[in-house]
Amino acid sequence: MCDEQEDPEIFLNRLQANPEGVLADEYNRYRERLWRIVNFRLDTRLLGRVDADDILQEAYLDASTRIGHYLNDPATTFFIWLRTIVGQTLIDVHRRHLGAQKRDVRREANARRRVFSASTSFQIANVLLGDMTSPSQAALKEELAIQLREALESLNEIDREILVLRHFEELSNLEASEVLEIEPKTASMRYFRALTRLRSILVQIPGIID
Repeated sequence: MCDEQEDPEIFLNRLQANPEGVLADEYNRYRERLWRIVNFRLDTRLLGRVDADDILQEAYLDASTRIGHYLNDPATTFFIWLRTIVGQTLIDVHRRHLGAQKRDVRREANARRRVFSASTSFQIANVLLGDMTSPSQAALKEELAIQLREALESLNEIDREILVLRHFEELSNLEASEVLEIEPKTASMRYFRALTRLRSILVQIPGIID
């Protein structure tokens, strides 16, 4: 399946005729969106160690070797296919760095933080509390983050994920449904339900919403 802006057959013909050129054009077209995904999903313990642009470059090289796979089975839009490869690259980066430097990472984070560090809840909380950067706010931010992460864990896993896809990755409803392999109508309903639940959570935690 190609991108919805272009006829599927035309896109696949272009890709087959000039795979490297079309990949380069499409990757450049979606680079900002893919960067946003990496920036959100990257484990905060790797900030300053791993650059999002390096991850995107690694993913691009991987995609260039797998174009044939997409041509043989174009089951998703090209953007979702690229997003999948970027996601797989990000997982590999996490394994390499957090596995090889396991002891160092454990010294840098307390036990409670490690429980949530790789979770969607941790990333959501980190973004929502991102404006609290002053030293005087550090203790409050940590306490609010713990409360927020624990509250977010009460959400269904798919509901947390659809919040990320729609609100933080800024995917369309159709794209989110494609990622989650559910019907667009179901994705829309789950997003509305998850957003309503998130708002109720934020209201209940003093200091999150003024």
